[in-house]
Amino acid sequence: MTRQIMVGDVAIGGGAPVSIQSMLNTKTTDVEGSLAQLRALKDAGCQIARLAVPNEAAAKGFAQIAAQSPLPLVADIHFDYKLAIAAAEGGASKIRINPGNIGGVDRVKAVVDVCRDKKIPIRIGVNGGSLDKKLLEKYGHPTAEALVESAFSHLELLEKQGFYDACVSMKSSTVPTMVAAARLFRSKCDYPLHIGVTETGPVRMGLIKSAMGIGALLLDGIGDTLRVSLTDDPVQEVYAAKDILRAAGLRKEGVNIISCPTCGRTCIDLIGLVGRVDQALKDCKKDITVAVMGCVVNGPGEAREADVGIAGGDGCGVLFVKGEPKEKVPYDQLLPTLISYIEKL
Repeated sequence: MTRQIMVGDVAIGGGAPVSIQSMLNTKTTDVEGSLAQLRALKDAGCQIARLAVPNEAAAKGFAQIAAQSPLPLVADIHFDYKLAIAAAEGGASKIRINPGNIGGVDRVKAVVDVCRDKKIPIRIGVNGGSLDKKLLEKYGHPTAEALVESAFSHLELLEKQGFYDACVSMKSSTVPTMVAAARLFRSKCDYPLHIGVTETGPVRMGLIKSAMGIGALLLDGIGDTLRVSLTDDPVQEVYAAKDILRAAGLRKEGVNIISCPTCGRTCIDLIGLVGRVDQALKDCKKDITVAVMGCVVNGPGEAREADVGIAGGDGCGVLFVKGEPKEKVPYDQLLPTLISYIEKL
């Protein structure tokens, strides 16, 4: 079991459920816009949000946002240790830094001192695209071993100040590298891990890479908090994270939709129907499995383990429960009948 840190009221590590994070894409100087996005993230199921703090104006905006934020906030800091201090004093619940790029030991100590005083954890963020030149010379390219060595060198900077309230992320845009780094790191120490694949590309590939990398680690029991990085609305990152956690068997809250891939027996617009069912049940919190099948011949049988389902026929369909037909309905009433039944569960 990993050691535990607290990010606001959210526990990370130590046996706590894997938490979901995202990062705002608003300007941190846009207080109202940032707060609106934070509320949308919370409604989607996000538990921790990160904001970029690139300059003094952003640090001031961060403090105003933190005062009203519905979620614990992580300040994302690069290079300027004074911004880390300002964010910590401005209400940050966690500081994300790379201790190697904010200056000498005295600057690291200044950040550590304020974080210790305010009981704010530090996340060490290692990225394959920004490794130290000496590590690149040693390993030739951003290998898993290079990422882990970088993480330990940064942890050492904190530990020399007697600071252990930290977590680590080692991200790469290459899935096997990210997975290997997390596995290697976990075999060597018990700091909590923030996992995710970075710079994943277009949304379709980003979802695939994230599911592969994050999913592989979760099935190994590795990962205490996660972010699905997508070039998309941050709310979509949260929905994707929830889906990955459900697929890994780590979250039961929410509907599990199963559907067949269509074939020559399909007599309805199954693809469109599945999309409408997915949208209608997106925010349903019930722990149920719902089947949407393309024909009444195999539908109830193949999906007999589903709590409830619908299967289409020629101009009509059937609502079935635990594999048993319950009601025959016109095609245009399949979705309303399904939703009505689910609401009564």
